[in-house]
Amino acid sequence: MKKRNLALAFGGAVGAAVAVKLLTRDATVNWDDVSDKVVHSDHSHFINVDGARVHYQEFGDTTKPAMILIHGYTASVYVWKTVAPMLADAGFHVIAIDLLGFGYSEKPSWFDYSIQSQARMVSRFMNRLGIGRATIVGSSYGGAVALNLTLDNAEAVEKLVLVDAVCNDEPKNHPILKLAAVPGIGEALTPFLCDSKFFMKYRMQGTLAKANHSMITQDRIDSIVRPLAAADGHRSVLATSRNWRANRLEQDAHLINQQTLIIWGDQDTVIPIKNGYKLHEEILNSRFVILKDCGHVPQEEKSEIFAELVSEFCHDKKGKIAIKESEGMRIESVV
Repeated sequence: MKKRNLALAFGGAVGAAVAVKLLTRDATVNWDDVSDKVVHSDHSHFINVDGARVHYQEFGDTTKPAMILIHGYTASVYVWKTVAPMLADAGFHVIAIDLLGFGYSEKPSWFDYSIQSQARMVSRFMNRLGIGRATIVGSSYGGAVALNLTLDNAEAVEKLVLVDAVCNDEPKNHPILKLAAVPGIGEALTPFLCDSKFFMKYRMQGTLAKANHSMITQDRIDSIVRPLAAADGHRSVLATSRNWRANRLEQDAHLINQQTLIIWGDQDTVIPIKNGYKLHEEILNSRFVILKDCGHVPQEEKSEIFAELVSEFCHDKKGKIAIKESEGMRIESVV
């Protein structure tokens, strides 16, 4: 009887905590309240795409070749804070976009948060800016969006850069995503995880290579947690996990004809490197670069090498890479 009473008391306490969390959280994150804390906010712009407000940051000369940077799941333009200016200095018109539901873009309840819908949004975003064709760079989940965009709207993609890219549904096997898929549990769990700086620090320890754990600073944690710390952000994170359908990308990768650069960290524990080999095998005109002592986010962990790789690949008409292995990488390339 005592155990039953303890269980009921514990369940009641958990239920009360969830109720308080859901009732007291903000509806959204107001840009005017946080813009002074956003890196490169002086480069930030907003544009309406199909009825939704999209946030992006723009760098470089608008007359130069366009390059669109697409972040990963639960991330934002923050992941490009170092390499975006570098790529602009290398001669590109660089645009880092916050996907709908992430960063400081709107997080509408009517959006389905599927990979295909995000790719369609990016395509229409390009049209709104008058960009007919661009190099598309996608990191992690953003790689899935980039792949989808290339498959469905090939004429808009000059070259393709995939960074530790999602290309199938294997990430859905993660225990947390499995829990999130359960009705009710996902709604209760997501707000606590999205707002938890302790959990974010734990995630970073698995996302970054051990040699790069010095990057786990309070500022980095705050910058990643801040844009999702409200009800609409919690909803978009959950909806994205539940509408994750990426198997088609792996199956149809052989249809991609664009010159493609695939970059992977040799210590990525989020998206296994076998996926990089698979994409390299399927995409005919691809180069595969594996960065040593690097985890899931090469653009942050190896910024200088990353920017040099991407700029050299894009500037060369044949997509060749001349950087040598002695500079901290090993290269797999098409014969």
